[in-house]
Amino acid sequence: MEFVHEVTAYLENKPGRLAKICSALAHEKIDIKALSVMDKSERSVFRFVTDDLEPTKKVLTSLGVEFTGAEVLAVTMDNQPGSLARVLERLAEEHINVEYAYTSCSAPGKAVGVFQTSNSKRALQVLNEASPNGVDRAAGRRPLHTR
Repeated sequence: MEFVHEVTAYLENKPGRLAKICSALAHEKIDIKALSVMDKSERSVFRFVTDDLEPTKKVLTSLGVEFTGAEVLAVTMDNQPGSLARVLERLAEEHINVEYAYTSCSAPGKAVGVFQTSNSKRALQVLNEASPNGVDRAAGRRPLHTR
């Protein structure tokens, strides 16, 4: 678990706009680690995490793309049923709201969850306490929906 830099780009809702950005990032050898695209009425919201923030910002600027940056929490978890639920339940138990989240497969059997929360520092602390070395201490707990 760690903090990572997320970029949020605001795109015109036109065919090829997302492809142009992804192609430009690929041309600069920038790897997109996780992404989410949401449709809004006139623009799309493209949230993503890359392996290199500064070159990413340069590419977006050169394309005239409006964007912002934020620090978000990246959590590596097993890619199996219940892993995401355990992370979310742990945050809920501590009254930490998940404002938005998305996931991406990162390695065989692993997924990365990207979370924007109401208290990211506390979320990191809570999840590290539950899983300091990748061992999920919450695994024996009853799921929240059964309590």
